[in-house]
Amino acid sequence: LVGGAVDVAIALGVSELVIGLTIVAIGTSLPELAASAAGALKGEPEIAIGNVIGSNMFNMLGVLCLPGLIQPTTFEAAVLNRDCVMMLGLTGAMWMMSFRFQGAGQITRIEGSTLLGAFVVYQLLIVFSALGL
Repeated sequence: LVGGAVDVAIALGVSELVIGLTIVAIGTSLPELAASAAGALKGEPEIAIGNVIGSNMFNMLGVLCLPGLIQPTTFEAAVLNRDCVMMLGLTGAMWMMSFRFQGAGQITRIEGSTLLGAFVVYQLLIVFSALGL
C-alpha cells in the first residue's frame, strides 16, 4: 500500500519530503499505532506513551542522522524550521499531559483530541505548502 501510494505521488510530482512526511510516515506508524491501542485497551498506557516517545526519539536521532553519516547532503530548511520543531513540540506536549500532577499517567479525551487535531493541522500545513497555497 505504501509503495503504491509513493509511486502515485511521484507520478503526480509530489516532493520526496512531502511523501516521507505523509504517506511513508503514516504507513510505517500503523504498527506502532496498533501496539499503542492494544496497550491502552489492556489498561497499560505506559506502552503507548513509551512507544510514541521512543519512536520520535529514534526518528530524530537515527533517521535524521544516519543518512548524513552515510552520504552528506543538504535538505530543505523546512525540515528544521517546521518538521523537527513540530515533532519535538508535540512530543513535549504529550509528555507534559501524561505526567501532570493530577491523574499522573493519563491523557484525557480532550487532550488526545487536541494532539490529534494538531497532527491533522500539521499534515494540512505540509500538503498546502507543497501545493504552494
